[in-house]
Amino acid sequence: MQRLTTAEARKKDAREKIELGGLIVKAGLRYEKRALLLGVLIEAQKKIKGDEAERSRLTAIGAEAFGDDSD
Repeated sequence: MQRLTTAEARKKDAREKIELGGLIVKAGLRYEKRALLLGVLIEAQKKIKGDEAERSRLTAIGAEAFGDDSD
C-alpha cells in the first residue's frame, strides 16, 4: 500500500510541475534563462507579500491571460 501512495504522490508532483512549466510558456518566457525566471518569481513573491493591491493587480493580469486561449 505504501508504494501505491508514493507512486500517486510522485504522479501528482510531476503533473503539478508540468502545469507550472506551462505557465512559463503561456507567459512567453519559454526561452529565458532559468536564473532569470527564478529571479522574476522571487521578486514577485517579495512584491506581493503584504501588498493586497499588487496581488490583486497581478491576479487580474493572470486571469485575463487565462481568458485568452489564442496561445
